[in-house]
Amino acid sequence: MRLGFGEEYRDAGWLILARDGVTLEFFPFADLDPATSSFGCCLRLDDVDAFFDACKAAEVPVTTRGWPRLHPLRLEESGLRIGALIDLDGTLLRLIANP
Repeated sequence: MRLGFGEEYRDAGWLILARDGVTLEFFPFADLDPATSSFGCCLRLDDVDAFFDACKAAEVPVTTRGWPRLHPLRLEESGLRIGALIDLDGTLLRLIANP
């Protein structure tokens, strides 16, 4: 996988990926339209900048349209630095720097 995630498990209804202690689990949702859904998840990372750089190195574009894409990290009102990765299927993964 281009972002360094390895496949841990896969069947017709479930996919598990892992990378450096981060595990992502995906399952199909046939009625979900990622372009209109607020569905998403958060990745809280100790080194969010390194992960963001790995996404860029994997040629995920930094843009505001289409997917996959990246949104740069910025300091939010919460005091957290947050960015985003929209994956190949349109799933929103918020990238949050651990304080």
